[in-house]
Amino acid sequence: MYKSGGSTALKRLMTEYRELSTNAPKEITAGPISEDNFFEWEAVIAGPVGTPFEGGIFTAQLSFPKDYPLNPPKMKFTCPMFHPNVYANGVVCISILHPPGDDPNHYESSSERWSPVQSVEKILLSVLSMIAEPNDESGANVDASKMWRDNREEYNRVVKDIVKRSLGL
Repeated sequence: MYKSGGSTALKRLMTEYRELSTNAPKEITAGPISEDNFFEWEAVIAGPVGTPFEGGIFTAQLSFPKDYPLNPPKMKFTCPMFHPNVYANGVVCISILHPPGDDPNHYESSSERWSPVQSVEKILLSVLSMIAEPNDESGANVDASKMWRDNREEYNRVVKDIVKRSLGL
């Protein structure tokens, strides 16, 4: 049980949850899956307007490390997702979720990576932006990256099918 508290991570997560509960952007909601464990959250993201994801409702899980906010959570879509920056298993690949410090591959600057000033809200807004504007330079899903780059019409068709599935249609 995590209710007894005391840890910096738990206090920070409780504060972020309170803030998101009262002041969340309309496209996102998030909170602990259970009051007994503030380290596992569910998030719901509305597909961004003006994109092929528009109208979809996408669920994801955030798993926070015990040393949060020193290190970022892991995020994984729990619904079907076809996107250049989301692995086939649903794991999100975005700079803000990469550990702090220098990138061993020299692809991203340390300022793009996780830092303790980030928050769940900033993560989810970054993912919302990523959904709208994929980065095909660092494709986690090679098939989605290639299709997005070479056959946008087919990519949009596949995504629209995923939107229907996200709504249970």
